[in-house]
Amino acid sequence: MSAQPQPTSLASLSPRETTVLEMTSKGLKIAERLDVSVHAVKFHLASIYRKLGVGNRTEAAVAYLRAGR
Repeated sequence: MSAQPQPTSLASLSPRETTVLEMTSKGLKIAERLDVSVHAVKFHLASIYRKLGVGNRTEAAVAYLRAGR
């Protein structure tokens, strides 16, 4: 059985990850707004999920909103 990564705070996110998470919490079309590929957005989201210890966009957005952002 593999150990689950421990969640970390939003402070551990890079500036771009924070932007992606903020846009995710607002339901925006991230790739289009940031002028990046969908693959780049998925890469950032995977990193966010790992750092926050969540499994999907909804859980990430909830963690962001609960932190008072």
